[in-house]
Amino acid sequence: MTKKWWIVGVVVVVLVALGLYFGPKIYASLQEGDAPAATVSTSGAQAATVVDINGRWIVTPGDETNTTAAGYTVDELLNGSDVTVVGSTTEVAGNVTIADDSLTDGQIVVLTNSISTDSDRRDSQFRGNIFDTATYPTATFSIDSPIDLSDLPKDGTTETVTAEGTLTLKDQTRPVSVEMEVLLSGDTLIASGAIPTTWTDYEIEPPSLGFVTVDPSGTIDFLINLNRQ
Repeated sequence: MTKKWWIVGVVVVVLVALGLYFGPKIYASLQEGDAPAATVSTSGAQAATVVDINGRWIVTPGDETNTTAAGYTVDELLNGSDVTVVGSTTEVAGNVTIADDSLTDGQIVVLTNSISTDSDRRDSQFRGNIFDTATYPTATFSIDSPIDLSDLPKDGTTETVTAEGTLTLKDQTRPVSVEMEVLLSGDTLIASGAIPTTWTDYEIEPPSLGFVTVDPSGTIDFLINLNRQ
């Protein structure tokens, strides 16, 4: 009888050890299906129908090919396995002004409480302890310097431009620089970018919960559609 219980005990210990090792690995493999942050797609792009791009443009929802969205991308280290997490929302508003073929002013506003990932538990942490979306319901990106769009293609292809601006998270505002891909398709301007971000610069503490550790840096991502008013 003693030998039998000893064998059972060994089996239990082995199963627990395997669970501790492979459990997070399996969890990580399930998370790796996260889609990457959205970037401008030229699939189905049309030649421009807008001759003069000057004026005020407002954010619109877009379509299935290019859907207006914003959020974040960050890497987690899960028991030695790298997992890329993408949080996003379509609750995005804003506008830009173009004068003399230069984007002279603009702002994107994101409702932080609507940002979600594939995990309700992670989203609860983000909305509570990490970002406190009840206190800080929006995040914003504003353009600070003119962006020359005079060479923007009108044949349904994209141009890459550099945007200098300010990013505000949790009421902390910092200067940022971001490479934006811009497409003029039909009568719609579409732009996307990923702003490199160190979370503690905005008083956001990356969580470290047991076997999950979040990288100290990531990106704030956006893809926006704009139509002229």
